[in-house]
This record gives sequence, C-alpha cells and structure tokens, in this order.
Amino acid sequence: MCGIAGEVVADQADVPDVGAVERMTRSMWSRGPDGAGHWSEGRVALGHRRLSIIDLSDTGTQPMVDDELGLAVAFNGCIYNYKELRAELSDRYRFTSTSDTEVILKAYHRWGERFVEHLVGMFAIALVDRRRDRVLLVRDRLGIKPLYLAEVRGRTRFASTLPALLAGGGVDTELDPVGLHHYLTWHSIVPAPRTVLRGVRKLPPATIRVLEPGRAPRDHVYWRPSYTRRPEHSGWTAQDWQDAVQEALRVAVRRRTVSDVEVGVLLSGGLDSSLLVALLAEEGQRPSTFSIGFTGRDGVDGDEFVYSDAVAQKFGTDHHQLHIGDEQIASAVEHAVGSMSEPMGSHDVTAFHLVCREVSQHVKVVQCGQGADEVFAGYRYHQPAAGAARQRVAEVFREAFHDLTHDELSQLVEADRLPDHDVSGELIARHLAAPGAETALDAVLRTDTHLLMPDDPVKRVDNTAMAWGVEARVPFLDQDLVELVAACPPELKSGQGGKGILKDIGRDVLPVDVVDRPKGYFPVPALTRLDGEVLDLLRSVLGSPAARRRGLLRPGYVDALLADPNGQATKTGGNALWHLGVLEMWLQQRGIG
Repeated sequence: MCGIAGEVVADQADVPDVGAVERMTRSMWSRGPDGAGHWSEGRVALGHRRLSIIDLSDTGTQPMVDDELGLAVAFNGCIYNYKELRAELSDRYRFTSTSDTEVILKAYHRWGERFVEHLVGMFAIALVDRRRDRVLLVRDRLGIKPLYLAEVRGRTRFASTLPALLAGGGVDTELDPVGLHHYLTWHSIVPAPRTVLRGVRKLPPATIRVLEPGRAPRDHVYWRPSYTRRPEHSGWTAQDWQDAVQEALRVAVRRRTVSDVEVGVLLSGGLDSSLLVALLAEEGQRPSTFSIGFTGRDGVDGDEFVYSDAVAQKFGTDHHQLHIGDEQIASAVEHAVGSMSEPMGSHDVTAFHLVCREVSQHVKVVQCGQGADEVFAGYRYHQPAAGAARQRVAEVFREAFHDLTHDELSQLVEADRLPDHDVSGELIARHLAAPGAETALDAVLRTDTHLLMPDDPVKRVDNTAMAWGVEARVPFLDQDLVELVAACPPELKSGQGGKGILKDIGRDVLPVDVVDRPKGYFPVPALTRLDGEVLDLLRSVLGSPAARRRGLLRPGYVDALLADPNGQATKTGGNALWHLGVLEMWLQQRGIG
C-alpha cells in the first residue's frame, strides 16, 4: 500500500521532469510514511511512497527494477494471491524478495498484458517495459485503488491522488462542465474518467492503458462480469445460493488477512462489518475492532454502539470505541476535506476520517464493509427497480437517485458552467441499457457497482484511510464474490428490504438484533442537521470573496439555502447545502480560483 506518481514523455528526444515527479511523490507522504523512492530512465520517471505491509525489509522497496527482465514498476495496493502466483512462477524465475510487487514483474514477463487477469487484489500499477519502450497503467477491477492522469505539455503524468498532480504543476484547473454536472446531479459522485477539473482524468476500473511512442494511448477493459442467469446455476435453490455466497465471502475475508502486520476491522455495528468479524472468528482470529459515534440530535441517534458492542463482545475482539462531540466536528471537517482527492459530499467522510485517525494509533490495515450495499441491493434507491420493467429502468433510476434534473440545474448554476444538455442522464441511460444485464435491478446494480461506486464509498474509504497511513481492504468487492452475486437471482438480493441473502447468512452467525433492525447510515447528525460552528463554517466559505469571484451559482440560490440550511435534501438523505459547501471548501483549500 502506498502512493505512486510518474511521468511519461511522448517525444523520445525529451526527458521527464524528475523534479515534478519528486514533488508529486512528496505530496503523498501520508499514503506511505515508511519510505520513498524514485527511478528514471529514458522517457519515464517513477515515484513511490511506501506503507510497509508485505515484506517489511528493504528488498520490498519501490520503484522495483528487474534488470534481467528489463522491467520496472511502481505499485499501489495489495495482491492477495501473490504467494500462490510466486509458487507458480518459481520454476521459471528467481525471486529476490518476498513482496507482492516482485510477483507483478514476473507475471507480466510470463503472460504479457494478460498478467492482470492472474492478479487477485486491489491495485494501481505503473509498469515500464524498458525493452519495448512501453508503459502500462493498470487499475483493479472494482476501482478500489485510484489512478489520476493529466496531460501537461506533451507529458502524461499520473498519481494516486489528484492533489499530487497539482503539486507537479502545469495542470489545467478550470472546472469541468461535465464533471460539475455529475457532481450536482449525483450528490458529489463524478465517475471515471471525469473529475471536477478540466485538466485531470481518472483511469477507469478494470482498464489497462498502454503508452507507446508515436502512438495514441490504447485502452483495454479486461473484466466485465455478466449480470445474467447462468446455465451452471440452473436448479439452484435459495439455500444453494446462500451456501455459495457464504463460502465466497469466507474466501474473500481470508484473502484479505494476507499481511506481515496485524489486520483490524472497522466495526460500525451494521450487518456488513459484523459479518466480517464473525468470519474472521471462524478463522480463529480476534481482531482489533474500531467503532465511532457522535452526539445525537433532533431524535436522530449519533452512534450504533449498542450493536457494535454486542458483536465485539460475542467474538471477543480487542474493541476500541471512539465518541466525537459536536465541538470537534467543525475542525474535523476542514481536515477531512483536506484529505480528499476530490470533493466528496457524503457526511460520513468526516466519520471515516476520524475513525481512521484512531485506527492509525493501533494497526496499519483494516477490513471494512464498503461495497456490500451496491453488490447486494442494500440501498432504498435499489428497491423501485426490483419490480420495474427492463425498458423503464432509466426512468425508474433517475427518479430514485438523481438529485436534480438538468432543467433544475440550469436554474441554479450559471449557464456557461454547464453543458447544454443532460450529460448525466445520458451517461446513466447508456450504462443501464447496455447488454449483459437481464432485469431492471440487474442493470441498476451493475451501474451502481461498476460506474458509481468507485467514486463514492470506495474513494471515500481510500482517501480517509490513507490520510492516516492506513490500508483499508474491502472483502465485499472480491472479484469472485462480485461475479457470483452478479449471477444471483435479483429477488434474493432485494428481498427483505434489501440484502436479503446477506441477512439470511447473518442470522446464522450474528446476534439477531444486529441483522433485524433498521438500516443505519453511519450517522453524523451535525452534518445532516446543520447549525452552530459547522453552519458558520459553511457561511464563511460560501460567502467568501473567492466564492463570489468564482461565480458558479446564480445569485440568490446560496442565500436561499443558507436561510433554510436543512430545507433541501439529496435523494440519499444528504444535505444539499453541505454538498455545495464541500465543493467550495475543497476548491479553496487547493488554491483553485
């Protein structure tokens, strides 16, 4: 786990800006506080920040160069099956470390561009084939690890964070109209390849980009699971599916214990994280667990400690409970926004930021339950699709998920800041209509999991954990589990109000109160019901000279929101004023005019 950065020069007669790569690498100190490295040759320069998780010795440092094979690599993430791959490759290659990084080099040499099909894990990889003068940029199947890109004066730069690219200099920081449209339509989600900045893009999940001199970049999507029923599952009963999913989840959890340091769990007290603790207990592990809670208000509880305590007690974990008072929220918000690669309006970003600060005092690695809702139909906005006709899916999803229509956006944003048509609605409609999804719910879950999720909960947990040098692993996004559940009959997922099949699994291993209770949303009441210091902070940010000069929103709209700060909510229960405040705060913190 770490941060990577680099530059590839298009012109073979030119050389990379090593100083820019060093600045980008240095800016990601928190992602890898255990060390740094740089490498440059020909038209490529790589940088790396290290968080030591596997092979803690110096032989695991990066960038890693194999002169014998003519390869170099900088890699962010973890290859969970690296020991199995190493055993498979050892009859052909000599290994000099026990790291998963070295396995990537040998796997590429053995299988070429198809090496990524052999990797099980989360990863962003920059691999240099020195003999072929080729650079491969690779992102994992579910987009768990980020990879940002910018074209600067004929040079392709890449980094694990967007601010790292800004630190390199020369990036176009004008607001991107399409990215802004996505942000305001989908409660701050901006799917790859866009960002809110015109000069920064993201490599999409499950994609290999090949950079070669004299040629346009070449992209290849290497994984696309089918959301249809398969012949090999013909005749399966609900119990058969439950048994298969439970075993796949058991394998996913076991895979994510691979580490040379302790692995803990973020335990919210909900079904997903509680299942992780239960399955780890099956493996004989009693991990450190971490829960966070806030002050309740207006009848809304601020913590779920009664449930997380019950799980910790049942399975005998080393439990850490963190309570945050309202007086700590405003300063925590500013720090949380400072950790964001992109502005993220979900109120629980601050919660993750604070709990990961506590985690960093105890362990370097945690498992967490992110992704379960998208994969298993756990959100309220999934339910309308469960009974909808396949041809009506775009209409149904728009009504359940989009915060604003294009016409409504045009009434609140200055005309020159937005596209002249509904780019967000068109993007969603294309994804929903694509073949390979059998029912309306299949189409919604595919779109949510593969288009939206990487830039919502997945990005959220990566940013907040890495801000404190913590690696977060997500078993519910195991590639084999996702493929299996994609083929599962959708009614088994949407049943019982959502996540029906997971609830059935949970009843076998968890306290019943943890399973059969209203769904929680990692509550942070001070950020959904705005007042006090947090509201004062938003007034200051949105009323600042920088915000006025930006001229993003039509006059009077922000004033109306500030006059009734809790009067407008997003479709997922967030606060509309909060989303605008986070965007402006992020732009100001990054010095973007």
